Amino acid sequence: MTIIVLTYKRPEGLAGIVPMLFYEIRGLADAEVLVVDNDVQPTAREAVAEFSGGPIRYVHEPVPGISAARNRGLAETEDRDVIVFIDDDERPLEGWLSNLLDTQRATGAQAVSGPVFSEYDGVLDPWIVAGRFFKHPRYATGTVIPVAATNNLLLLRSFVAEHNLRFDRRFGLSGGEDSVFTRQLTAAGGRIVWCDEARVRDVIPAERATREWVRQRALRLGNSEARAKMHVAAPGLPALGARMNVLARGLLRVVGGGGKAVAGRLIGSLELNARGTRALLRGWGMIQALVGHERLEYQRADD
Repeated sequence: MTIIVLTYKRPEGLAGIVPMLFYEIRGLADAEVLVVDNDVQPTAREAVAEFSGGPIRYVHEPVPGISAARNRGLAETEDRDVIVFIDDDERPLEGWLSNLLDTQRATGAQAVSGPVFSEYDGVLDPWIVAGRFFKHPRYATGTVIPVAATNNLLLLRSFVAEHNLRFDRRFGLSGGEDSVFTRQLTAAGGRIVWCDEARVRDVIPAERATREWVRQRALRLGNSEARAKMHVAAPGLPALGARMNVLARGLLRVVGGGGKAVAGRLIGSLELNARGTRALLRGWGMIQALVGHERLEYQRADD
């Protein structure tokens, strides 16, 4: 079994998460941590070398984009039975891995996903809290879900190999590659099951805990999710139906969210304004996707 950690210029993130992952895999035969460094230069090599006495491997994937990094993780684990993706800015709670594994064994699912809880430095802007910008979905354990993020995801490697599943490079700089991947997994007959006990904390740096950042994030999420839905739809009527669905949902969010945002401002309701703004921006991101506009969350200055 391999836990795959993607990293990009965040040595302090690796210093925080690697010891926790070692603790999670203790006692498991042939278990390891694989760090995939997605910087142009192998800047994470030194940070990983600090843990060279443990079950850890390092690979350098210089091709920019999150899809290239995730695909490198797949390529490096062809001989493994189970792989788990987690990000370098996350921290697993005790029992995270055993809960993922137990749920997979109990359900026979080809993938298992779990919840992410955001953690911040200092006091978060009440407007951001009211808008639930950092809230993630949760379900009862055992719930089958159609799509999942890869920041807390277990996969049966044999199913991935059997159906030649890969992360689409066209989503490497925008995000949404995990939505495409997991939708393709379910289309191939796989099941994604939720494990609510497999929890990780997402560490939000101060530069992301701002109104401007969360507004841009809402736009990007709406945009990438709409692009993913349209991308996986079969040609012909299914593709047309996907576009019409995106249009309808996008317009509904723009109109409904805009109305709530304005009403919230008029009556002095922070929650109504913030949640309306979030819906409006996600809807506008969806409309942008319809006309071919991509919002590149992972674009770098040197790309």
